[in-house]
Amino acid sequence: MSKYRQHFFVCTNQRPPVVKPSCGVQGAPQILIKLKEEIEKRGLLEEVKVTATGCLGPCEDGPAIVVYPEATWYKNVNLDDVDEIVEQHVMQGKPVERLLYQWAENTP
Repeated sequence: MSKYRQHFFVCTNQRPPVVKPSCGVQGAPQILIKLKEEIEKRGLLEEVKVTATGCLGPCEDGPAIVVYPEATWYKNVNLDDVDEIVEQHVMQGKPVERLLYQWAENTP
C-alpha cells in the first residue's frame, strides 16, 4: 500500500511544436508548481504526492494529469482549474467532471 492516499502525475513533456502538441508547451510546468503549492497550503504533503512525469499519451488534449489510486484522468487543465481540482477532488473526493478525459471505446 502506498504512503500517499493520492498521487497526482502531471505531464510536463515538452517537444518541438512541429511534431505534435505537448503538455509542457501548454503551461504544464506552471500547473505542476501551483498544484504542489495548493497541496502544501492545505498541509497535505504527507497524504498527497504531486510528481512531474513524461508523456502520458493524450497529447492533443493536454495538459494532462492522472490521479492514482483511482486512475482519474484530467485533460485540458489550466492554471485556473487547479484550485477546483484541489478543493473538489482532493478535499471532497469528487473528480471535476468537466475536466475528465473520456476514453474512446476501442482504447485498451
